Amino acid sequence: MRRILIDSARRKQALKRGARPEHIDLDRVDVAVEADEESLLAIDEALGKLAVQDPRSAELVKLRFFVGLSYKEAAKALSISERSAKRHWTFARAWLYRELSHRTSG
Repeated sequence: MRRILIDSARRKQALKRGARPEHIDLDRVDVAVEADEESLLAIDEALGKLAVQDPRSAELVKLRFFVGLSYKEAAKALSISERSAKRHWTFARAWLYRELSHRTSG
């Protein structure tokens, strides 16, 4: 699902060269289908960087944001507790927010 959404966003973005990505609040958008193309591309790029630093948090973001799983479902898929999933989600949100805000301001 992630690959399909990202490829679609890239195709649409190619038609609108030069557009700046907008800030996206991961708490407000639970599933990537609701996000605009620029935001999807920015999140995908930042998620790749997060995967290098913290693979488990990146995987949790993929499950929650791109697949739409709940904390409980994502925790089960990753074989971690729901509480750990919430900690990873909190870290990932903060990390992605910082990464995305540097991208839009720099």
